[in-house]
Formats: sequence, structure tokens, C-alpha cells
Amino acid sequence: MSLKTVDPEMYDLIQEEDHRQRHNIELIASENFTSMAVRECLGSCLTNKYSEGRPERRYYGGNDVIDKIELLCEQRALEAFGLDEDEWSVNVQPYSGSPANFAVYTGLLKPGDKLMGLDLPSGGHLSHGFQTEKKKISATSIYFQSRPYKVGEGGYIDYDQLEKDVVEFEPKIVICGASAYPRDFDYERFRKICDKVGAYLMADIAHISGLVVAGEMNNPFEFCDVVTTTTHKTLRGPRSGMIFVNTKRVDNGERRINEAVFPGLQGGPHNHQIAGLAVQLKEVMTQEFRDYIKKVKDNAKYLGDRLVEKGFELATGGTDNHLLLVKLKGFGITGSKMEKVCELSGISLNKNCVFGDKSALSPTGIRIGTPYMTTLGMGQDGWLKLADWLRRCVDICVDRQVKYGKKLRDWGKDIEKDSRIFEIKAEVTEYCVSLA
Repeated sequence: MSLKTVDPEMYDLIQEEDHRQRHNIELIASENFTSMAVRECLGSCLTNKYSEGRPERRYYGGNDVIDKIELLCEQRALEAFGLDEDEWSVNVQPYSGSPANFAVYTGLLKPGDKLMGLDLPSGGHLSHGFQTEKKKISATSIYFQSRPYKVGEGGYIDYDQLEKDVVEFEPKIVICGASAYPRDFDYERFRKICDKVGAYLMADIAHISGLVVAGEMNNPFEFCDVVTTTTHKTLRGPRSGMIFVNTKRVDNGERRINEAVFPGLQGGPHNHQIAGLAVQLKEVMTQEFRDYIKKVKDNAKYLGDRLVEKGFELATGGTDNHLLLVKLKGFGITGSKMEKVCELSGISLNKNCVFGDKSALSPTGIRIGTPYMTTLGMGQDGWLKLADWLRRCVDICVDRQVKYGKKLRDWGKDIEKDSRIFEIKAEVTEYCVSLA
């Protein structure tokens, strides 16, 4: 029986979300619109099978076909990133990016060992060891000693300061990666810094894996010991994760990573996700995907230029990848207020810390990504319209602040009735319908 028949309430909610995704402007940098072929895998009979263990070494019977699927996925992962199987191994079982990262720490470190990652307010990720002065936030900081490195005032990673901090702290792992950093990484410099203290170099390319695989950003595999990634975002696959380990650089690296994933941290792998990932990895090895990624990057730069023309200020002055980090301090508003007005106007984006922010809940920036709308075919006319809509959203925020004050409770009073929001929403909906 169909979902509509079995549970019409859930069916209606899914239809509501599908309508929202197709009739809103989606700018969350970590989201994308995956293919029907991938979605067929996610809704297939593969979700029925339990397959703890590695291919051809399972703890359950009946896994002959599942083994073929996982081995095919591994083969395509190495091929897509141009890796030699005699030098690199890959594990495609992680459920997502954070578990993949924690599996690396579990496999290569002992409890209490030291690691360093980019600070969350500087664009890093929670799983890179985030903690505050008063509290250990991420499990990474709870089970390991973590110290952040940061961007400088211009928004770029301060490599000189990073080197000083690494030499002083002597971490076992240095994590190169981010969730809100609009520039490329100098992996060679990271490598030289790590070699000073004998640290592993781990790249988390969750956000930029699609750009890396298409040759639009620097290649971390040339210098890193371990590379982790999610598989959605710019890679445009299902929501899961991968871990690549250089078996020449890391002693027993393949065994240590595999055992950390299972039985260390996970149970049975999600076979429907692995199949969907295998399909997407086949798609990323096409010229069509490479052309798509180039558009993602070009669209980010084009939108950034248009935003600057509208009076916006960009962290680092621009972007090398798929996202823009926009500073709102010059307008005197917070990212949380901008996010709220945009949401009501049919534009999804997220508040985000920029250099100098103290609060992740009330930061002075927003993060904008171009992968999702590029997938749906948004052209320069659309990005031009978007720059105008965003500026109008800023003006609404500023005007309301003058009228009601800075407190979000007062500022948001009767906001749903603001006619300017209705106008933007109508224009956004009309444009999105034109893309269908």
C-alpha cells in the first residue's frame, strides 16, 4: 500500500516540504537537490538488509549482493578522486560527516590526546573540537584535548600564527577544513607545519568535495594523511560520509579506521545510502558534473559581486568556492534577524559567525551557498534578482529595528504582516515556478 493510503498525514507533510523546496530560494550552503536515481536507491529494498562488518567478512549471511554494492562504491570513490588503491583505502560506511570525523580520532588517537581544528566562530565545524571557555561542547573536545586555530581580521587563516600554536601545543592531529570559510586551503603549508611536530594532517572536505573532485579547488590528497567528507553538499549525493586514509603514511591506517567505524562506533551500515553514493560517484565522473561545479563556483562569485554593489560586505572580500560569508555589522543588524526576514520572504539561508563574533545564536553574519539553486538551473538573472531581494530584506530589518528596538522579541512583533515581505515572497515564488 502507498504512503498516501497508509499515512495520509505524513504524505501531506512530505508533499508540503517538497513544495517548499521547489518554491523557495534555497541558499543553505550544506544543502543540495539530489538526483532521482540516487533517491531510487534511498527508497529501495536495500534498507531491509543488515550487514555488520566489512565486505566479504560480514557477521550475517545473505550479503553477497550487498558486498558487491559496497565494493563498487569503494572502487568508484577512489576512481572519482584519482587515487591509487595501492596508496589509499576508503571506508564508505559512515552515516554522515561528524561520525566519520570521530572515527578518525578514535582510530588514530588515544583518549586525552591533542588535536587542533579551525575555531567555530572562524568558520570551523563542531566536530573539529569546539569548546567555549566555560564548557566543552563537541564530543571531540570532551574525549580529546582540543585547541582552536583562527582566522585573522581579514577573514583568512593566519598560517604564521597556526604554526606557532602547533609548535606550542604539539597536537597529534591537525584538522584542515571548515563549514563557513570562503577561501581555498594551503595544504602544502599545513603539511610543513604538521611535520614540525609529527602530527597527522586530516582534511575535512565535507563542503568542498564536489569542487575538489572536479578540479576546481586545491587537492588535499597530495599532502594529507586522512581525508573525510560528507557526500551531499557540493558532491550532490545522499546524506552519508566517507573516510580516505593514506596507507603508506599511516601505519595500519586501513585497519585502524575500519575498526573505528565498526565495531568501534557504528552498527550495520546503511546499504541504501551506500548504493545512492555509488550512483552519485558515477555521476561526478562526467563532464556534466564538472560543468555544474564550475557554474556553482562562477555563480558564487557573480552573486558576491552583485551583493557588494548593493552595499554588502563579504568576509575576505569574495570567495574561492561555493559559499559567501556576508558581514551585516555595517547595517547594524544581526544574522538571526536577517535569517528570520528571509525565511518569511521565501529565502532559506543561515545566520553565521564572522570574525569578532562572540555568540553563535546572535552573530553578525549570514552564510549563502550556490549549489542547490545551481542544480535547479538558476541563471544570472536569478542571482541578480536575489541580490535585490536580500538588500530589501536588510532594509526591512533596519526599519523594524528603528521602530521597535534591537530586542528580537519586540523587533519581531507582527512581522508576518509586513507588506514588503509579502511582495518579496510573491516575486520569489513566481521566479521559482519559472524554474520548474
